[in-house]
Amino acid sequence: MNRASLPRIAVRSRRRWLGSAAALCAVGASRGVAIAQPGSAPLERTGGPYVPTPWPVVDHMLRMANIEARDVVMDLGCGDGRLVIEAAKRHGARGLGIDIDPELVHLATAGAAREKVGHLARFEVRDIFATDVSEATVLTLYLLPEMMARLQPRLLSMLRPGARIVSHDYMFREWRPDTQFSFDVPEKKAINGVPSATVLLWVVPARAGGRWRLSAPAGSGLDRAELDLRQSFQWLSGQVRPVRGVAGEFDGGTVRGVEVRFSVPVESAGRRGRAILSGRVEGDRIEGRIESALSAAAGRFEAQRLA
Repeated sequence: MNRASLPRIAVRSRRRWLGSAAALCAVGASRGVAIAQPGSAPLERTGGPYVPTPWPVVDHMLRMANIEARDVVMDLGCGDGRLVIEAAKRHGARGLGIDIDPELVHLATAGAAREKVGHLARFEVRDIFATDVSEATVLTLYLLPEMMARLQPRLLSMLRPGARIVSHDYMFREWRPDTQFSFDVPEKKAINGVPSATVLLWVVPARAGGRWRLSAPAGSGLDRAELDLRQSFQWLSGQVRPVRGVAGEFDGGTVRGVEVRFSVPVESAGRRGRAILSGRVEGDRIEGRIESALSAAAGRFEAQRLA
């Protein structure tokens, strides 16, 4: 997409939405602006006014998402479609942009055709809160905090473990980002008075919480032990209950996509130490590697979900 010159329709759209931002804020962004769709019920622009993502932010978002050709990129509130179009141009990734403004969807579709990625990047008029995002491996967002909070449970339930969510400036309320990076963007001062931007990344975690039965090397102190894993987004804590010995609490474990890693206390034949378990969650099974202070060599472990 040519950064130096944008179609006149884009300029008109930006001015229109930026000019309405103050009015939107006055009535509350969550109420939005009703936009009539021919032959369908009106949709509301609940994501807030249209403000295009600056090009330096586009660059950082795509880089942080680590996009590959096999990815499916979805942008909720896509505006002129620049994120989806650039993902297709730079990485050959398929993408879908969603916006409730037909004019912006038309603009984005024309932009994809102009950049010769129309076979990869497509755009549709939809309500972002009624959109099926389950096929996305990368999801990009530039939405107000209230909208982020409303989307959070839907994204956690629909996106597959390992999917990446990249947001410009705004975060979820309880779900802390895995990575974030702030940098100077002077052109943003005219938009919100702050000449900088923050790009945030979340990796959707697998469901690791629950009660598990371990199968591990006999000398590790964990064979046939039970694990109670408590999960808060990408963080794990819990309790390990060995067949013999005293139950022990632990925290500081992590879930990144399907990858888990945590350290538990172990005891065997009067000896005490810790064991580090790292593996992959595959539904109701975890398989991986165990390194125990009670065993000279690392071994393999398996865990089966009990509840």
